Amino acid sequence: MTAEAIMRILREALLLVLILSGGPMLASMLIGFLVSIFQATTQIQEQTLSYVPKLVACFLTIAILGPWMLVQMVRFTRALFDGIMLVR
Repeated sequence: MTAEAIMRILREALLLVLILSGGPMLASMLIGFLVSIFQATTQIQEQTLSYVPKLVACFLTIAILGPWMLVQMVRFTRALFDGIMLVR
């Protein structure tokens, strides 16, 4: 296996990680923004208030996007194994 092939696999793996983590990250950022607006308007300065809604949003996003995420991971793994079998 050449260095170029390893770099290509690494680049694709990192891109896949970015794509798969984008949904929960975006949901967490959106909920954090909404909670911070709520805290600013009501002048509640509790720092731990945003943790539970962010956690629930991440879990719901993973539950909704889970099947799609699994398909993407299986597709990448199959392509990786097929590439290993071609090298032999």
